[in-house]
Amino acid sequence: MMAAWCPHLVCLGFHCIPKGEGRNDVFSALFSHWERAPEIIVYDFACALAPYCMSREPEFFKNTRFLIDNFHAGGHTRCSEACFLKSYRRTDTLAHINSSAAECGNSGLSKIRRSLHYMSQRHAVIYALVHLATWNRSRRLKDEKLNASAAAAAESPVSLDNVDFTIPERPTESPVSLDVE
Repeated sequence: MMAAWCPHLVCLGFHCIPKGEGRNDVFSALFSHWERAPEIIVYDFACALAPYCMSREPEFFKNTRFLIDNFHAGGHTRCSEACFLKSYRRTDTLAHINSSAAECGNSGLSKIRRSLHYMSQRHAVIYALVHLATWNRSRRLKDEKLNASAAAAAESPVSLDNVDFTIPERPTESPVSLDVE
C-alpha cells in the first residue's frame, strides 16, 4: 500500500500495490486520482519519478516539481542538487515543508500492515480506509486544539506596566568569543 501525505501528516489517499512499489504505481496513483497534478511532490525516488511522469504525461505534470526528501537524500550521490528538497530551503514556498511527513505517516501504517496481509483485498481496503480516516480525524483534532490555544494566547491581554524599557549601557570590555571544539 502506498499513501500520499500532506505536510501536516494528513493522508490524502492511498493506492493498493500488489507487489513492490515502482514508478508506475506512483505515476498511476497521481494521474488517476488527481484532477490537476500537485505543484510539489516529495518522494524518495523523485529523481527517477520525474522523467518517468514527464515522458508519459508532460502536459499533466508540466508545473510539478519532483523533490527527494531529506531522509533519503544521502543515498542519492549521483543525483543533481536540483532534485533535493534541501536545495530549496531558502524559498518561501518550500522553507516549511515537513519532508518526513510520509515517513511519519507510514510508521502509523506499519501498525496495520501485518493485519492487512491476512485479509482479502476488499477487506484490506476497508480496514485501511477506516484506519486512515481515524488517523486523519485525530490529526485534525490535534491541529484544531493547537490553533485554538494559539488564538487564545494571541487574544489574551498583555500588560506592559511592569516592563523596564530602559536600554542598558554598552559594556566597555571587549566581546566574549566562544570557541566550539
